[in-house]
Amino acid sequence: MKKTGILLVAILTLTQSYGQTSIFNELLQKHVTKTGIVDYKSFKEDTSKLDGYISYLEKTTPDNSWSTNKQKAFWINAYNAYTIKLILENYPLKSIMDIKQKGKSAWKIPFAKVGGKTYTLDHIEHEILRKNLFDPKIHVGVNCASGSCPKLGNKAFTEDNIEAELTQLMKDFINDTTRNKLSKKKVQISSIFDWFKEDFTKNGSVVDYLNKYSDTEINKKAKISFLKYNWTLNGK
Repeated sequence: MKKTGILLVAILTLTQSYGQTSIFNELLQKHVTKTGIVDYKSFKEDTSKLDGYISYLEKTTPDNSWSTNKQKAFWINAYNAYTIKLILENYPLKSIMDIKQKGKSAWKIPFAKVGGKTYTLDHIEHEILRKNLFDPKIHVGVNCASGSCPKLGNKAFTEDNIEAELTQLMKDFINDTTRNKLSKKKVQISSIFDWFKEDFTKNGSVVDYLNKYSDTEINKKAKISFLKYNWTLNGK
């Protein structure tokens, strides 16, 4: 009887997880274009649905019994959902950089509730994702709601799709000429590759990493410079 009960709880938890993630997926599909432009005005009209997903996050505690991919998908979705929530609460605005609470930037405000605990966006990105679930592709998963940021994917991440989705987002990002300008002998690349250089150079140089996804074969000795970051809101 006890085993049956445990199995039932596991099935219910799994069903709730997929159900809530599908709601977030529907919101992204509806309000985010394939190029990552967010219609925050229309998204605001669906605040109650977003709040429903956030309520699920507040009640759910990821644990180590989950696969790495499941944990990664959950936390990236949480980061993006709370970022969108923060933008909507302050909309209209020109940039996420305009958001300040008690002198703290958007990334340092303790407001993201997961499993009964309250986190900052910085904590989710740096202490949970980068530290415990390391993958350089995390940087195209979490979204800073800005023009130079890798595009916000219009699909929610799941245990099953996260590897393929992050890989495609990284390919799209690196080959996007508005975010990275690549040639054989010279590259002008996103400041993300400068700020988080250590993440991209664990198994080689930055050029080695770029070449894994680039449509242009870059010379190992190519001259590297970094583009100025555009913090304008990634909205219509």
